[in-house]
Amino acid sequence: MEISTEAKLEPFLQWLQVNKVELRGCKIKYSDESKGFGIFSSNEFSDGVLLVVPLDLAITPMRVLQDPLIGPECRAMFEDGEVDDRFLMILFLTVERLRKNSSWKPYLDMLPTTFGNPLWFTDDELLELKGTTLYRATELQKQNLLTLYDDKVKDLVKKLLVLDGDSESEVSFEDFLWANSIFWTRALNIPLPHSYVFPQNQEDLNKYDSINNSAELSNDHNSRGELINGLNDIKNEAQRVNSQVNGATSTLTSTQGETLWIEGLVPGIDFCNHDLKAAATWEVDGTGLITGVPFSMYLLSVERSSFHSEKEISISYGNKGNEELLYLYGFVIDNNPDDYLMIHYPAEAIHSIPLSDSKALLLEEQLATQKMETMITSWKLIVSPVSVGVVSGGCPLT
Repeated sequence: MEISTEAKLEPFLQWLQVNKVELRGCKIKYSDESKGFGIFSSNEFSDGVLLVVPLDLAITPMRVLQDPLIGPECRAMFEDGEVDDRFLMILFLTVERLRKNSSWKPYLDMLPTTFGNPLWFTDDELLELKGTTLYRATELQKQNLLTLYDDKVKDLVKKLLVLDGDSESEVSFEDFLWANSIFWTRALNIPLPHSYVFPQNQEDLNKYDSINNSAELSNDHNSRGELINGLNDIKNEAQRVNSQVNGATSTLTSTQGETLWIEGLVPGIDFCNHDLKAAATWEVDGTGLITGVPFSMYLLSVERSSFHSEKEISISYGNKGNEELLYLYGFVIDNNPDDYLMIHYPAEAIHSIPLSDSKALLLEEQLATQKMETMITSWKLIVSPVSVGVVSGGCPLT
């Protein structure tokens, strides 16, 4: 392992400690060139809870809209539907990467700078995919990202950097593409308590005030949709590709009792790599009864017996085929039991199959339901006292 890689780890571990992250039965270390850093079991005693991260440290739409630099510039855009929750988090990553004194630097330094997904392929490499759904999805998505960068991101990031006192740093499309890839390869669906997302009393509002304070302390020492709308977007061509980062329909509402699923990055837990047989899952402890840390997210072992020391602790990214894994994460799995082939079926052709009218009606009803869920979500966020985030699709990745 290179010395430069080792040198990143110690500042990051100190940053986690300052921000009250607890590594109880695990440690973070370099895995290999293909995986980067990972989470491994340690000799420390654990009751099954391996890692605890305060939710205040998560990068969510709420954090971005409450950020003193980015929030004021983006709140109106978000409420007017010009950008979605995913755009907010990708913008946040882009800006923090370029800020000279970012309190997030120890975390950002640990993240990969290159990726294996098709957005980073050379022209010759991309041609190897020609004729596949993945090739078309990649073309559409890259064009969408280029347009979004030119229309909204470039000037906005420059403005934010100037407001931060930096008139020298230059933003590039590669910075935005990096932030986009970081989000899509690391974001988790977080089951947040309703009271955390929509606080109803002063005590809960004070909880939100502490969100920004958490990251500032570090200055003293700093999922996923099905083929994440990319391959699914092919079904409706470029119009739905636009919603992946820049449309109001990019995420759906789901409430299960008092739980809201919201996408976000959770520093620490997001270093878990994928395995078909996951060794852990993640949960949220809203009361502190399980972890002793109210409003925290924790990594929980799914194995009854204790881990062998130095065993890598993996999670599942979901039952995804290789086309989807390559599109999202940049890797494939040999003999993947969940592999499948997605093909484009023209909508016009449905009229030639049995029961075409009934099947067309079902598709229309499903689309109408999705639109209604999105409208309800947007209305909730605009009228809420803390108008802070779009809730994500209805189930965790595990």
